[in-house]
Amino acid sequence: MQPNLSPRNTFYVPVVAKFFISHGFAALWMVVSVYVSLPWLYDLADVITFPVALLIIGGIAYIPGYLNAFLVISLILDRQPPFKTEWPYEPVTILIACRNEENKIVNTLQYIKNQDYPGDIHVVLIDNGSIDRTSEEAKITAECLGLSLRIIREEVPGKFNALNTGLKEVNTRYVITLDADTLLHQSAVRYLVSRILSAPDDVCAVAGAVLVRNSRKNWLTKIQEWDYFLGIASIKRLQGLYQGTLVAQGAYSIYKTDALKEVGGWPDAIGEDIVLTWSFLRNGWKVYFEPLAVAFTDVPETLTYYIKQRSRWARGMIEALRVTKPWQQPILFVKYLTGVNLIMPYLDFTYTFCWIPGLVLAFFGVYWIVGPMTILVLPLTLLSYYLLYIFQKSVFQKLNLRIRKNILGFWLFVLCYQMILSPVSVWGYIQEVLLLKRVWK
Repeated sequence: MQPNLSPRNTFYVPVVAKFFISHGFAALWMVVSVYVSLPWLYDLADVITFPVALLIIGGIAYIPGYLNAFLVISLILDRQPPFKTEWPYEPVTILIACRNEENKIVNTLQYIKNQDYPGDIHVVLIDNGSIDRTSEEAKITAECLGLSLRIIREEVPGKFNALNTGLKEVNTRYVITLDADTLLHQSAVRYLVSRILSAPDDVCAVAGAVLVRNSRKNWLTKIQEWDYFLGIASIKRLQGLYQGTLVAQGAYSIYKTDALKEVGGWPDAIGEDIVLTWSFLRNGWKVYFEPLAVAFTDVPETLTYYIKQRSRWARGMIEALRVTKPWQQPILFVKYLTGVNLIMPYLDFTYTFCWIPGLVLAFFGVYWIVGPMTILVLPLTLLSYYLLYIFQKSVFQKLNLRIRKNILGFWLFVLCYQMILSPVSVWGYIQEVLLLKRVWK
């Protein structure tokens, strides 16, 4: 959702019109793509039969092209209503569930203290069985800063359990969750509260924009910087436009306290924030995204940690699909947004077991799967990233931030990132299936 940078532009396209216009363009793009790619399809069919060829090309070209086209047109049409106020005074509580974070909690609390938010900020830190000095360091820091902090000790493990324990102590209308390793831009709380106060009454949560802090560490963090800056941000803008952001991430989001309590708080799940958000949507509530509410977090610096994180995200999506089916969502836009997740395993499996082997074959001059026609998806992808870059640049200018020069990371992200992400997601799906088999037994 683009910040309102052009208030004189009063022309407004209703959300439902944007939805169908974007789908219409995407359908047209797909028809043209199928027509142009018929020789490729028939050549591959001669090798592996027509149905299998259609299944493979559909997973690596047709459906990704459709989704990218829908994304591009939606972003072009995207406009977000202006804030009713940019300086709210509503008191707010920040929940921080942490374990063994003595080296990071001091910095996190300092950034909370530096907020330009004019209202009261109450911090509740839930120490989830730390064996270091997390609580002691937090207490000393809060006293030095004059920060309103309450520390709760929760020995039962589990982030969901720690957050629910903290929720019992919340007395404000709104509550923000923040990870202990996530640092807030000085206006982050102000813009997050401004958005939820400016939103319709049926909006129960707003996801903040989480970006990468440790991008200079190595090649993996450099790639992830662009993933957060362009990839994840583009998806959240799309979902926010259609009033159904699918993850109000626990790292940095704001919720209506009453809505949290009505759905029973955070569930016992690997992706507790995903399942929670889908529960909101199932109740007919809406979830927004605010690009100006920026926070910075540390991303995995090793491939092992990255695989664990992303496979956990994939498993969280499967959990959410098990709890709430897309057709059970009451809002049309949300039916579509959650329904897209049903085909993600198919796309990831096709990419992992067909596109990557096809790329290897292409290096030997065999263009059955990967060839000139697959390049058709690239222009739309680059266009969507270009649009996001323009939007993000305007956000950074408003926040007085500077976009880091990370050319190597960008091209690795565009050309190679999916070759890492899809196999990792597939591993997450397999883990979840194996877990279900053990449960059923």
